[in-house]
Amino acid sequence: MPESSAQSAAPLVQSLEDPALYFNRDLSILEFNRRVLALADDPHVPLLDQLRYLTIVSSNLDEFFEVRMAGLLQRRKFGAGPSGPDMLGPNKEIEAVAQVAHEIIAEQYRCLNQRLLPALAKEGIRLLRRREWRAAQRRWISNYFQTEVLPLLTPLSLDPAHPFPKVQNKGLNFAIVLEGQDAYGRRSPIAIVQAPRILPRIIQIPPPLASHSDFVFLSSIIHEYVQLLFPGLKIQGFYQFRVTRNSELFVDEEEVDNLLDALADELPMRPFGEAVRLEVANNCPREVIEYLLRHFELGEDSLYALSGPVNLARLSAIIDMVVRPDLLFSPFLPGLPPACAQPENIFAQLRAEPILLHHPFQSFNPVLDFIRQAASDPQVIGIKQTLYRTTPDSPIIDALMAAAMAGKQVTAVVELKARFDEANNIRMAERLEEVGVQVVYGVVNHKVHAKMMLILRREEDGIRLYGHLGTGNYHSRNARIYTDLSLLTADPDITADMNDLFMHITGMGRAPQLRCLLQSPFTLFDALLDAIETETRHGPEGRIIARVNALVEPELIRALYRASQAGVEIDLIVRGACALRPGIPGISEHIRVRSIVGRFLEHSRAYYFGNGGHPKLWISSADWMGRNLFRRLEVAVPILDPDLRARVLQETLQLYLEDDCNAWAMRPDGTYTFLRKTPDTACTSAQDRLLAQYDRSNPA
Repeated sequence: MPESSAQSAAPLVQSLEDPALYFNRDLSILEFNRRVLALADDPHVPLLDQLRYLTIVSSNLDEFFEVRMAGLLQRRKFGAGPSGPDMLGPNKEIEAVAQVAHEIIAEQYRCLNQRLLPALAKEGIRLLRRREWRAAQRRWISNYFQTEVLPLLTPLSLDPAHPFPKVQNKGLNFAIVLEGQDAYGRRSPIAIVQAPRILPRIIQIPPPLASHSDFVFLSSIIHEYVQLLFPGLKIQGFYQFRVTRNSELFVDEEEVDNLLDALADELPMRPFGEAVRLEVANNCPREVIEYLLRHFELGEDSLYALSGPVNLARLSAIIDMVVRPDLLFSPFLPGLPPACAQPENIFAQLRAEPILLHHPFQSFNPVLDFIRQAASDPQVIGIKQTLYRTTPDSPIIDALMAAAMAGKQVTAVVELKARFDEANNIRMAERLEEVGVQVVYGVVNHKVHAKMMLILRREEDGIRLYGHLGTGNYHSRNARIYTDLSLLTADPDITADMNDLFMHITGMGRAPQLRCLLQSPFTLFDALLDAIETETRHGPEGRIIARVNALVEPELIRALYRASQAGVEIDLIVRGACALRPGIPGISEHIRVRSIVGRFLEHSRAYYFGNGGHPKLWISSADWMGRNLFRRLEVAVPILDPDLRARVLQETLQLYLEDDCNAWAMRPDGTYTFLRKTPDTACTSAQDRLLAQYDRSNPA
């Protein structure tokens, strides 16, 4: 696999605030997607999973343009200056981002056309072009068009009575070049046809008509029969296009009476924000491209001409329609700690000792059992829960509703502003309120991102508290594909802190004085700085290992630079965006940064500090970003039990530092080096080792 491109060479710097010491956040996000794309070209990855990673990159890039690029274009529009520590202004950043995005997208289509489609065809999974349709298939496709597609299409010729239609965000559209005049004597050189969102983009040809798993694109079907939409006119051209729009919601929380109602009013406008990207088929003529760019008020740097379908994310449907387990990662049965073997007695188990779960290698079911038992246990009198993202059919929501209907006091802190989950969270909040759950919508101008569940149970010696804290959301499906940590505990200090935090979130008053938890925006940032500075004082005897999804907060980066200058050995496992430059002589030569990109999405956050032989280790919901440390409510929980601390250190940090199979090492000049030497080289995968350790379907 090739090395990723550099932002710039290793710098000569004057101070730790020198912009040359910082990578641009948006360029770093794109470099992460380049690493994900490498999985689509990795022979160690099963074929259908290679396709999955290709589609994941498309989904990631969609969100990048909807949010990050949209923000850059807004800053350019209003003449904003540089804002990040790299001091790259919006004009230069847009130019650099567009260049890298074009490179990644070109590589995507190369991978699709030259590798994946031929490899899939060899396995009998074919995406048929129109010229490949056999007579019987053509008859079936024609009938499908007549019965399923044609009734939903609305062709729009463009003239004063038919203005350019409102094109929805990420919708599939076709520009049709016409010749001739209609029954009214009208001439319109161009028409627009929008593909209804309700229609699938990939259609499987029924098995009797296909000797293989044969599929056709909806776009190919419409192209074949588009003449039926314009009788008497000549079709001169048929070109796909797709527009990505600014998808940020704008609600002034201090000026609205009801945040739920304000967001519900704003959501219908999301599909029609300002355009930020135009994707077209690469055979689209220049005059049509210029017409579309003018209409959407976009420049050339926002144009992406593609050598294939305009939305690769939709190819993921093939993975679900094809029954080929041999082309997917082997299934596994997540492990269960011995303490969870009898889930009906979880409160007694937690009184004896805490339980640590490492997802997805260990099951999420104990967390579900925890809330279900609480809902049905007559001794439980109250439940408090934060909800950031979950599934619409979440068993946790069902348990909270059952608890409320059973007369328990249930409080749910629902974060309505979880991006792209706002509609789901609004519906969830309404369902909970209908059965008597006390729903709170977080804190004004701060997102509640902490993952906490607190159970209040009346026992012989009074009310006892039991808690769950995690690094990931209460999302049972994601718990199968994301790596995360869960702590179930009856520790009186931890659970008392949790109760104080819930009281603080739902009420008003000064920040609580917590016993052991760290909380942003109040204590977490300062505690991290103090821990880094303590290691700095220890010099070469100091030790820091941190695992986060992103590292971009400049003050923390400067503190790490100072620690490195003092000789502290620092290992950073950063999945995505990293603004720190490792390995710069005199600045960061003692800092190593690696990114693990493998079967599961790395999502755990853990911070380890040697502390002069008395190690400190926290797990947390917070990345080392300004938004997490200053604009969100986050929690970091110390791992106090020595055995659990050793386990977190080994499983989430040490194993990942030994990984040379899915690891990319960052260099001083910003390139990432893939550590697996060759496809055939024996290597060590942290994820594989953890699967082997915990998979209950593994006889070993």
